[in-house]
Amino acid sequence: MREFEVGMMAKSLSGHDKDSLYIIMDIKDDFVFLVDGRIKTLEKPKKKRKKHIQIMYEKPQIIVNKLENNEIIQNEDIKRSIKLYKLGGNANV
Repeated sequence: MREFEVGMMAKSLSGHDKDSLYIIMDIKDDFVFLVDGRIKTLEKPKKKRKKHIQIMYEKPQIIVNKLENNEIIQNEDIKRSIKLYKLGGNANV
């Protein structure tokens, strides 16, 4: 199994947000901090146990570029990445 990485897409497997798509923004021990840019923003991410999410092994190109260049990621970037993934099944557009 591949390790969890910042910037990866993730799908919630349990809870009231089941089947929601997020992007992993931080990892601490057995928890990940997830954002969707709308309800769970960068300022207030969702804390969820690793066992309650499924990682998608996809990293949106927008997020990867910003992480590599040490640029600030905005909620709009998160929303756009998730929207592109839902539309085409591929976040690398």
